[in-house]
Amino acid sequence: MSLNRRISWTSALRDMRDDRAVIPAGFLAARAMVECYVRTRRPLVVAGKFDRAAIMAHAAAAAKRHQGRTGCTWGEAMSVSLKAAWQVAKTAQRATAH
Repeated sequence: MSLNRRISWTSALRDMRDDRAVIPAGFLAARAMVECYVRTRRPLVVAGKFDRAAIMAHAAAAAKRHQGRTGCTWGEAMSVSLKAAWQVAKTAQRATAH
């Protein structure tokens, strides 16, 4: 009886590729829209704390544009846009802390 194991490199590499985080469709565009809104309207972080009303307002505006571009449902558009808005807000908070 042999103690050697065979490894399928094709299968192993496919599993590694599947484990990577998948970026939702339109996420990068939604993040860019939120960043643009932050520059032209109100900031997402005030005095080191998140401004949740601003985050929601920017996410809703980005979701409208995202939905218009992709034709997805409102829930999907808000999901992508809220993820993008929170990512921008967390980055802004870290930037103000340093």
